[in-house]
Parts: sequence; C-alpha cells; structure tokens
Amino acid sequence: MEKIDFYAYGHELIKATHRSTIEITKDTYLTEKGDCIIGIKSNLSCFDLPTKIKKRIRSNEARLVLVISVDGYRDYIFGYGSELLTLKSKTSMVIRKSTYIDDRTLMIRANKSARDISRKLVNTIKDRDKKISFTLIVI
Repeated sequence: MEKIDFYAYGHELIKATHRSTIEITKDTYLTEKGDCIIGIKSNLSCFDLPTKIKKRIRSNEARLVLVISVDGYRDYIFGYGSELLTLKSKTSMVIRKSTYIDDRTLMIRANKSARDISRKLVNTIKDRDKKISFTLIVI
C-alpha cells in the first residue's frame, strides 16, 4: 500500500454536478463550465506523483481510494488503476466512472462522480478560503 496527502482550495463557482468525472486542478481560476472540478490551486497533478505511486497505479490490480476532507466533512471515492494510465498531466487529476483514459486520468471505474459527492462537503468548498485535504491510497 502507498499513500500521499495533498491539498487544493475551494471556489465559489464549484458546482460538482458532473455525471461521470471529478477533477482537481492546479489552475488558479474556475469558470462556469467547470462542473466536475472540486478543487483549484492543487499542490499536485498526475505528473507530480512520486514514481513509486505511479508504478502502483499503473498496475491492473491497483485499487485506489481518494479521501476528501474539509471542516469535518469527509467523502471517499473508490476506483481502479490501469497499465494504460500515462499520468502525464502537469495541471490536473481526473477521476472517471468510465474507462476513458487521457493524460489527466488518475483513476477509472470510480464509484462516484462530482454529483455523487456529499452535498454538505460541496457546500463547504464553495469558499475560496477553504483548504481541502486529499489522501490518495493505492492498494
């Protein structure tokens, strides 16, 4: 098992209504179209993950858990890795319910998309000053 902690910040335009994806980005802004984004100004992207963790994620047997925490609220996303993941994006990480893969994809076949995340947590991260804690666990 490998794990890494990272963070991002909230934003008043966070909607978290997308039906198939969740995105965490290093970008410092958010537009109305970003309905899958749950955090901006992240300190990590797929590219920044340690080699040891990337290697584990690229295993077809890899099971991933992303823990999202802010102000006492917590949610869990479960999904899978794949040998096809490139993990090359220098700006973001995307969790997908589908099996679609591009350079931003961190996890596939996830149990949740942005719209499935706890609404109490989502309402809390609609604040620019909220620091969101993430823990990625690779089993």
